[in-house]
Amino acid sequence: MAGGAIVNTAGAKDYPGKLTLFVFFTCVVAATGGLIFGYDIGISGGVTSMDPFLEKFFPEVFRKKQMADKNNQYCKYDNQLLQTFTSSLYLAALVASFFAATVTRVAGRKWSMFGGGLTFLVGAALNGAAKNVAMLIIGRILLGVGVGFANQSVPVYLSEMAPAKLRGMLNIGFQLMITIGILAAELINYGTNKIKAGYGWRISLALAAVPAGIITLGALFLPDTPNSLLERGHPEEARRMLRRIRGTDDIGEEYADISAASEEAKTVRHPWRNILQRRYRAQLTMAIAIPFFQQLTGINVIMFYAPVLFDTLGFKSDASLMSAVITGLVNVFATLVSVFTVDRLGRRKLFLQGGAQMIVCQVVVGTLIAVKFGTSGIGDIPKGYAAVVVVFICAYVAGFAWSWGPLGWLVPSEIFPLEIRPAGQSINVSVNMLFTFVIAQAFLTMLCHLKFGLFYFFAGWVVIMTVFIALFLPETKNVPIEEMVLVWKSHWFWGKFLGDEDTRHVQMAPSSNKTADA
Repeated sequence: MAGGAIVNTAGAKDYPGKLTLFVFFTCVVAATGGLIFGYDIGISGGVTSMDPFLEKFFPEVFRKKQMADKNNQYCKYDNQLLQTFTSSLYLAALVASFFAATVTRVAGRKWSMFGGGLTFLVGAALNGAAKNVAMLIIGRILLGVGVGFANQSVPVYLSEMAPAKLRGMLNIGFQLMITIGILAAELINYGTNKIKAGYGWRISLALAAVPAGIITLGALFLPDTPNSLLERGHPEEARRMLRRIRGTDDIGEEYADISAASEEAKTVRHPWRNILQRRYRAQLTMAIAIPFFQQLTGINVIMFYAPVLFDTLGFKSDASLMSAVITGLVNVFATLVSVFTVDRLGRRKLFLQGGAQMIVCQVVVGTLIAVKFGTSGIGDIPKGYAAVVVVFICAYVAGFAWSWGPLGWLVPSEIFPLEIRPAGQSINVSVNMLFTFVIAQAFLTMLCHLKFGLFYFFAGWVVIMTVFIALFLPETKNVPIEEMVLVWKSHWFWGKFLGDEDTRHVQMAPSSNKTADA
C-alpha cells in the first residue's frame, strides 16, 4: 500500500481542560436523541411479525405466513406495502435532514433536537391509534422527520462539546443510545406479543413517545456549543461556555482556534456550493461513502427484520422475538467495547477488525442457511443448528457494533470544518437515510429472490468497504476538529487536493502532520 495511509496524530494540540461533569451530563442528554432512532429500528421488525397486526393491516401477508410451512420460506413476507410501512420513515428522514441543516446553523443544535423530538412524539401518537394503513404511514413519515432532525444535530453537538481526546467516547454515546433503543423495543415486542387480546402492537408503537419525550424535554435544558454560539455571533457567551465545559480558565488557545474557524465560516455564503470545492473532496467523499457502506454491511437486515428473519429461518413467533432480543443485547455490550477503545485504539483499527469479523460471519450464516433451505426455501432447522446460526449472527452484530455502527456516525461528524459542517452532516444523514430506505424497501424481495445468497451479497460489500477504509481513511483520533484539515493534507491520496493556502489558518504542534508508512 502507498505510504502515508496512516497519519501520526500524536503531536496534535492537547488543549488544557478535562472532562467535566457538566459536559458528561449534557452529552448523555443529547445522546438520548439516538433512542428515538433505535427504538424505531427495533420496533418495526417485531410489530411486522405479529399476527394481529398483519391480519388488520396486511391480510395478504398474514395469509402467506399461515401457508408458509408448505411454501417457500424465503418469500412469505415479500410484500411492497409492508416494506413501505418500514421504509417510509427513512425517506421522510432524508428530506427532513436538509431542512435540519438550516435550523441547526441558524437556531443552534439544541433546537434542532427539540424539533425532532416533538415531531417524533406526534408520529408515535398517530401510530399507536392507527385505524388504517394511511394513518400508519403518515405516522411513520412524522417519525422520519424527527429522526432526520435528531440524526443531523446530535452527532455534531457531541463532537463540538467533547474534549478532543475523548471525542470518540462521548460521540459513540449516540450509537450506544441507538442500541439501547433497539434492545428496549425488542423487549417490549416480546412482552406485547403475549397479550392475548391482540392489541400488543398498539402498545409497542405508542411507547415510541417515551424516548421522544426524553429528548424533547432534555433539549430544553441543553446549552449551546461554543462553536454554534460563535457561528451565530455571540462571542462572549461562547467564551463563557467554553470555560464552563472545559473546567478551566486557560481556554485562550482553543477559543482562538474555534474563533478562527468561525471567521473562516462567515466568509462562506453558500456552504452547499462550497462543499463541492476541490479542497473539501476528502470530506465530501467520506460523507457519501461511509453512510452508503454502513447500510450495505447488511446490519439493517438483521435489526429491522430480526424477528421476521428468524421466523423465516423456522423459529416460532416467541422464539424469533427472543432471538432478536439476544442480538439486541449483543449490540449494546459490543457498542460499549468501542466506547472504551475508540480513543485508544483509533478509528481505523476498529473499522478493519470489525469488517473482517463481519465478512466471516456473513459467509458462514449464508452457508448454514443454504445447507438447510437450499434454493427451494423448504426445510426445517433443528434446535442445535438454529443455535449455531444465532451465534454467528450475534458475532456479526458484535463486529458491526464496535466498528461500522458507532464509527459510521462518529467519523463524518468530526471531519468537517465549521464553514461546511451543517451541510456536510446533512449529506451524511441523507445518504444514510436514502440507503436505509432502499434496503428496507427491497430486503424482503431480495430475500425472496437471492435466498441465502443475500448474505454473500452483503459480505462482498463488506470486503469492498474494508479495502476502502484501509486505503483512504486516515486516523482521526485525538485531533481537534478545527485542525482536522492537516490530517487530510498529510494523507498520501487526499493531500493532492489541498494546497498550502487551505491550511493557512491552522497551526498544529510539530510532527502532527507526519505520515507513517502503511
